[in-house]
Amino acid sequence: MMNYAIVGFGKIGQALAHAFARKSIDVAVASRRPPEALAPQARAIGPRVVAKSLRDALEADTIILAVPFGEHREVAKALPSWKGKTIIDAMNGFGEELDGLLSSAVVAKAFTGAKLVKGFNHLGAAKLAADPVVEGGHRVVFLSSDDEDATAPVAALAKQLGFAPVKLGKLNEGGALVHARGRTWGQLIFQDLFRKEQ
Repeated sequence: MMNYAIVGFGKIGQALAHAFARKSIDVAVASRRPPEALAPQARAIGPRVVAKSLRDALEADTIILAVPFGEHREVAKALPSWKGKTIIDAMNGFGEELDGLLSSAVVAKAFTGAKLVKGFNHLGAAKLAADPVVEGGHRVVFLSSDDEDATAPVAALAKQLGFAPVKLGKLNEGGALVHARGRTWGQLIFQDLFRKEQ
């Protein structure tokens, strides 16, 4: 059984927690704040959403990064090695100077040894929190990774949450379509699309 954690409990983190709660899937949530500060909000979202310390949350196999982009480096320092972990990068590097790199390339460098999948970043919080099944269609979630093996379980999770995963291939190819970098935004950022079948 895969286990999941969301690191970052702002609008996007809470929206994703709602998606897990709707499908009764256990998820740990953590942020810079102590777990007791997050606990009332987590409980309000659902009984399967559990506030934990960052260290405890990072024991999960699959970690969704939903912190403000500049804070990912701090999270990366929390473990000496990320081997065996899958990181889902749900962040956007709005206005960040990244020396021409895609934000996910910067994140991949910070989380040495992890499998990195870009996903859940192209929708706003309200859309992510809403039921993804609308009028017989499933809201699309775009996924991209340089590791094909890492994409499959994340696509399976997206399906479990009710979304329709669409694989865009490698980060610097199809993944560039969902990247926000400085003032350049990929064509698929904030595109709210639906597919009839998952």
